[in-house]
Amino acid sequence: MKKEIFKRLIVDNQERTFAEIVLRDIQIPIDTRKIVTLKGVRRCGKTSILYQTIKKLRETVDKTNLVYINFEDDRIFPVQLPDCNELLEAYYEMFPTKKPEKVYFFFDEIQIVENWEIFIRRLHDTENCQIYLCGSSSKLLSSEIASSLRGRSISYEIFPLSFKEFLRFKNVDKNYYSSTNYALIRNALNTYLFQGGFPELVYENEDKHKLILQEYVDLIIYKDLIERYGITNRNLVKLLVKYCYVNISTPLSQNKLFNELKSQGISLSKNTLYEYIDYLRDVYAIFTIQLYSPSVGEQNRNPLKLYAIDTGFKAIFSISQDIGGVIENVVMLHLRRNNMALHYWAGKLETDFVYEAEDGIHLMNVCYDLSNAETKTRELNSLLEAMQQHNTSNAILITMEMEELVNIDNMRINIIPLWKWLINQ
Repeated sequence: MKKEIFKRLIVDNQERTFAEIVLRDIQIPIDTRKIVTLKGVRRCGKTSILYQTIKKLRETVDKTNLVYINFEDDRIFPVQLPDCNELLEAYYEMFPTKKPEKVYFFFDEIQIVENWEIFIRRLHDTENCQIYLCGSSSKLLSSEIASSLRGRSISYEIFPLSFKEFLRFKNVDKNYYSSTNYALIRNALNTYLFQGGFPELVYENEDKHKLILQEYVDLIIYKDLIERYGITNRNLVKLLVKYCYVNISTPLSQNKLFNELKSQGISLSKNTLYEYIDYLRDVYAIFTIQLYSPSVGEQNRNPLKLYAIDTGFKAIFSISQDIGGVIENVVMLHLRRNNMALHYWAGKLETDFVYEAEDGIHLMNVCYDLSNAETKTRELNSLLEAMQQHNTSNAILITMEMEELVNIDNMRINIIPLWKWLINQ
């Protein structure tokens, strides 16, 4: 019986006409023998990227070689491991001539099938196929993919929209030399900073944004954390999530937070707190970065810096906009999208971001407003100190408005507005 339903789903999806898809910048491979997995926070657009890939393949591949199944479809619920073999049999019964050809399998929400990885490993090892997987971030964790698929997979992090993608979704041309476009870009940036980059919000009325974002946070709390990890202390989870999203772009001293929670009468151990923070990272709710140092001990003794997966979450819990923290969070996400291993550095002054690339060490500060001379001097001095320490002659200072090239003692600091850096970087 279920085999017949699979046949219907396979053909329906092959005949499906996709609505116009606004392209994301990430390109996932169509010619690798690795199993491709998409991981990221809920509602960031993973399924749309599967559709984008299917649409691209249809240009060169017969549509009958493309198999898309959403395992949350109620017509096949509940799906058990033996049903996956029925899916495979259903396809080859309909298309027996495809057996020697390459077939592309797209499995959405496959994590609801217990022991799904056994089927995927067999499919990968025995058939001429390309496999794509995506699903809930709480079920397809990096560590679990690595252990379950045993070197067979390659994973791609999917984020909410970058600013360039946000402009594309809003149909704003990023050519800022046009006065009209420039005004539209600046207006879009102000929206992007506090609305965030979840694709659904672009097309919803503003008065619904907080309700939608609250729903996303509730899913993270109840589905990704409480249900997955069997957490019983719900109040602690809620407080921790609120703390993280209110305090984006700030140092996170886990000992200090532990003492603060204890002072509020909350019963917990340090290990519990550390575990919950790890859980938040695992499900892509937050990011943390460490001090840049060759000493692991020094890294562990210093606070982490805390960032959110999306700046829209801050507005749910805080009436304070904290524009400086918001733009620093946006910069961090942009760097992370580009696969940078990020740290911060602290000497007498602090440098917001340090990362290594093929051309050496890169240093970056973020400051909302440099109109105050003391603020500008402090930001420049912190970069100069870091440049001397790390033997590099270039750095970037991102701000909201100012653009200037500063040369001091053969060291060059490029002050650049956030909107221009996000578009050009």
